[in-house]
Amino acid sequence: MPTVEELYRNYGILADATEQVGQHKDAYQVILDGVKGGTKEKRLAAQFIPKFFKHFPELADSAINAQLDLCEDEDVSIRRQAIKELPQFATGENLPRVADILTQLLQTDDSAEFNLVNNALLSIFKMDAKGTLGGLFSQILQGEDIVRERAIKFLSTKLKTLPDEVLTKEVEELILTESKKVLEDVTGEEFVLFMKILSGLKSLQTVSGRQQLVELVAEQADLEQTFNPSDPDCVDRLLQCTRQAVPLFSKNVHSTRFVTYFCEQVLPNLSSLTTPVEGLDIQLEVLKLLAEMSSFCGDMEKLETNLRKLFDKLLEYMPLPPEEAENGENAGNEEPKLQFSYVECLLYSFHQLGRKLPDFLTAKLNAEKLKDFKIRLQYFARGLQVYIRQLRLALQGKTGEALKTDENKIKVVALKITNNINVLIKDLFHIPPSYKSTVTLSWKPVQKVELGQKRTTEDTTSGSPPKKSSAGPKRDARQIYNPPSGKYSSNLSNFNYERSLQGK
Repeated sequence: MPTVEELYRNYGILADATEQVGQHKDAYQVILDGVKGGTKEKRLAAQFIPKFFKHFPELADSAINAQLDLCEDEDVSIRRQAIKELPQFATGENLPRVADILTQLLQTDDSAEFNLVNNALLSIFKMDAKGTLGGLFSQILQGEDIVRERAIKFLSTKLKTLPDEVLTKEVEELILTESKKVLEDVTGEEFVLFMKILSGLKSLQTVSGRQQLVELVAEQADLEQTFNPSDPDCVDRLLQCTRQAVPLFSKNVHSTRFVTYFCEQVLPNLSSLTTPVEGLDIQLEVLKLLAEMSSFCGDMEKLETNLRKLFDKLLEYMPLPPEEAENGENAGNEEPKLQFSYVECLLYSFHQLGRKLPDFLTAKLNAEKLKDFKIRLQYFARGLQVYIRQLRLALQGKTGEALKTDENKIKVVALKITNNINVLIKDLFHIPPSYKSTVTLSWKPVQKVELGQKRTTEDTTSGSPPKKSSAGPKRDARQIYNPPSGKYSSNLSNFNYERSLQGK
């Protein structure tokens, strides 16, 4: 084992040799042997080996192995120095191997080392993106779990920081090709990260690129298979995939396949869904996703069938008025509960698909069923008006901190939900039913109102106290609140429906 002095002497020989440095193979071998010495010798070797590496291609394997030994040394300062110098070994055919080594080193628990590894990977990425990806994906596909996890996170966080000249179209195509291999066997969390990686690629920002991603998600969701509502993993996979698909949909990238699957396979099994996620209202989550997707349906082969399934499910949440006893009071003990959150989602989805078949209610339903639906709508609308008035009264005059209490946050969101339902029900009461109004789903950011939407916006405040007083809390709520996912069910037992009718 060489001493410190011998290392310095052989370093001097190589440094002074200038263009003839490659002729001093023995001197470089002495430096390689420095990795077998003590702490001081190893520190010097960590600096000297990479400095002359390119001049001795015949010793490349020995040099990389020697540096790798230093990367795994017990002394943290030696490890850090060795890792810092690794990019100097990333030349030609050695680069994928260096990328592979650096990817394995991501498993370190030392934060300073971890940052050095990240920086080294970024450094060689800029030298040869394809070669670096080769090393990263090799470990993602074949490495240990901790390495796989951190390599995926590296791609999901660092790719977006690289300039366009590094992430060329060819490089992005390689990322897509390799990602497809990984997606054949991924966890839910990994799938989300890969969708983040792929959706950030410039070449996939186009309509055709988005369509490719939707097809990838559909494949993951296994939409060709029969849905099993009692299998929590099956339910969770569908939800995870659909959440990733929703942001991809647009007027040119259609949600038809997903909406059809939800209508055919999921809605009929809504009440029997199981989920591994504690505290999640799985039924409401499904209905929210369906509502968001319903805006982006293209031509649908089974449109009437899907509308019927939506209609039937909507009826379940729109009760008939309770029967009255001979004395004019309710024969039952209590009024039905009105589950506003569910109805908002179902009514919105029905309204969106109904635009494509506007005569569904008048031509596709028999007269008795349409009459039944109108009775349910009317009953629901009356209860809705009472609840809206109660909410507005409770929120009237409240601003700033007063609106930040949990109770008032819930009321603000409940008001959004009930206003939306109110607008949609009014459309369906038109003769013939209309599908022209637009609303923003209660959990979505409120869009700026276009001139053509003014009437709809005004409709949401009809029958309310003066517009000036009601506008305050609504506007504040739009800026501040993200709605929770409660059902906002209301038992409106004190409401006399007959008196309300007479008063109109």
